Amino acid sequence: MKRLLVVVDMQKDFIDGSLGTKEAQEIVSNVTAKIQEYKQSGDTVVFTYDTHHEDYLNTQEGRKLPVVHCVKGTPGWELCDALQEFEGKKFEKDTFGSRELALWAAEEKFDSIELIGLCTDICVISNAMMLKAFLPEAEVSVDAACCAGVTPQSHRNALEAMKVCQITVQES
Repeated sequence: MKRLLVVVDMQKDFIDGSLGTKEAQEIVSNVTAKIQEYKQSGDTVVFTYDTHHEDYLNTQEGRKLPVVHCVKGTPGWELCDALQEFEGKKFEKDTFGSRELALWAAEEKFDSIELIGLCTDICVISNAMMLKAFLPEAEVSVDAACCAGVTPQSHRNALEAMKVCQITVQES
């Protein structure tokens, strides 16, 4: 079985930076353990990076969420310190879901894809839905203990929405 772990936007700005939350901080050790598990099994681990530029506030997203974050080249754009040691293919994305990731995963023909990271209710759900669309026969799952949303309620809502779309949600 060909397995893929997608680590979504575990960047400093989402953990303890401009959009950080205590829930995001609380999942870092779970995310680290999950990456180690995949690496030890010889499975593929990739990372997505929310990527904005200096003109962020002039974009549609910037006008709707006027909090500058994840500007490429800034410390907030980088992976959190606990994940710096891990290597894996990077997908920089300027939108919630990565088209490049979905195309690449389809070409690689993964049987199982697990997503973890931030934010459950925006980028995790967007990438899960895209991967399910591009690989309809792959088992797509999300580990709830390795994800955090903008709020605890929106996190739960996103998990429930993914279940309806045949994405397996692993609950602790």
